[in-house]
Amino acid sequence: MSDMPTTDEGQTRRFLEKREAILDAAADLFNRRGIRGTTLADVAQSVGLVTNSVTYYYRKKDDLALACVLRSVDVFDELLAAAEKARTPELRITNFVTGFFRLLADVETGARPQFINFSEVNALSATRADVAAVYAQMFRRVRGLIGNDPRLGLHRSERNARTHLLFTLTQWTRVWITRYEVTGYARAGRHASDILLRGFGGADAAWMPPTIPALTGPPSAEEISPDAFLRVATRLINEEGFRGTSVERISAALKVTKGSFYHHNDNKDDLILACFQRSFDVIRRTQAAADTCECGWQRLSAAAAALLKYQLSNDGPLLRITARSGLPEAEAQQTIRIMNRLSEHFAGVVVDGVADGSVRPVDPAIAAQMLNGMINASASIKRWVPEATIGNVADLYARPLFMGILCPSA
Repeated sequence: MSDMPTTDEGQTRRFLEKREAILDAAADLFNRRGIRGTTLADVAQSVGLVTNSVTYYYRKKDDLALACVLRSVDVFDELLAAAEKARTPELRITNFVTGFFRLLADVETGARPQFINFSEVNALSATRADVAAVYAQMFRRVRGLIGNDPRLGLHRSERNARTHLLFTLTQWTRVWITRYEVTGYARAGRHASDILLRGFGGADAAWMPPTIPALTGPPSAEEISPDAFLRVATRLINEEGFRGTSVERISAALKVTKGSFYHHNDNKDDLILACFQRSFDVIRRTQAAADTCECGWQRLSAAAAALLKYQLSNDGPLLRITARSGLPEAEAQQTIRIMNRLSEHFAGVVVDGVADGSVRPVDPAIAAQMLNGMINASASIKRWVPEATIGNVADLYARPLFMGILCPSA
């Protein structure tokens, strides 16, 4: 008998290859532009097809996005299954974090197909119960890595906060890992897992962040100020994404007309840039205020605590970096450059802290990126830890990063 494939086998192989190519392209575009910022036409163009060819495989964009999410679920199933085999929380967490870095290396070298960020799941979970259930199950499995050692005395809100921290900081890696050669991914993974487990603190470190001046700006004499538009737009963009936040929704939240919106803002694109500028300015002012503290540990902890409290204040939150997907490529890259410069400031403080003995020797660049990621992710902490308040958010969310994710309850 002939070893040549039959026509049906050839057609099936071509179908699967084309479907995988579509999934690869979609995952890459969803990661860079967001689900709501990507169209089926964008995906088709990236693989050299017309839109109708893509709809042969996936009738709607939501169907394609769900397929990408399920592919990521398979990736994380494999990662979690390997991590869950370890006997101790320390080894489980280390295996989970370093395993994720290996996944990213495999994607970078082409050994593994691209997979979607779980941060993009929020764009679907609000409308699809099946996606929300998948994400919740994944969250529970990550929480299982931390365990429930009674000696730590962690209550449920603390475990959930630490789970969110572990899950989001691991995925935040994708924001900064491309600054390294792929051969350095494994080393970066070891340093990141070490920071998560042991924190930043030197031998005598204690979690008592100094209080710095409030980050609120001067009150406006206007009934509806430009800052009010920025504050409301930031909150809605964090929740719904740039594409899901309309001028009508922003205006309705402030109980003003669309005409009033355009009185204060030229267009929505300029508004998101102004939201980023507002958030970056808050971080700059926080860093400057914290720099008056005595040592590196105090400067880092004061800035982190102040920014987390700001996230839950009436003036917050800060705009999440994922909002850059709504910007043109040049502006999106500029927001990353500014964020990296702010991260470099934190890295310098880590170096100062190592020099003065208040911070243990850690990789300053990775420590700073993890601090940035923690601040960015805290904008959504209320979703997973409804008990979080201005009074306890620093203990719930910053303390585990600074003192180690398995430190005893505060």
